[in-house]
Amino acid sequence: QVQLAESGGGSAQAGGSLTLSCEASGRIWGINYMGWYRQHPGEQREWVATMDADGSPTYADSAKGRFTIFRDFAKNTVNLQMNNLEPADTGAYICKIQLYGSARSEYWGQGTQVTVVS
Repeated sequence: QVQLAESGGGSAQAGGSLTLSCEASGRIWGINYMGWYRQHPGEQREWVATMDADGSPTYADSAKGRFTIFRDFAKNTVNLQMNNLEPADTGAYICKIQLYGSARSEYWGQGTQVTVVS
């Protein structure tokens, strides 16, 4: 099986920064993309940022210019550097990966909570 371990959540003041990390382990033969989603209480998950296997990052409009996604291909980790945080960034941040293969299996982490106070 595949496990995703997230870390780095916590509380921050508006305008502050946090860095989230996600490490994938287990039966991994190749990861296509790694990314981050977030979920506000009572709402559906929303996509934040993704980095493809070719190293190309893509961001949701809400993240552009403030968040940066990094991926360590050798260590199967993906980080999300979040700057200039806003109260609207509060939520559970969840790591997601998609593996190569015909099934294109996808896995989700448990999430790490981010709380931004004004």
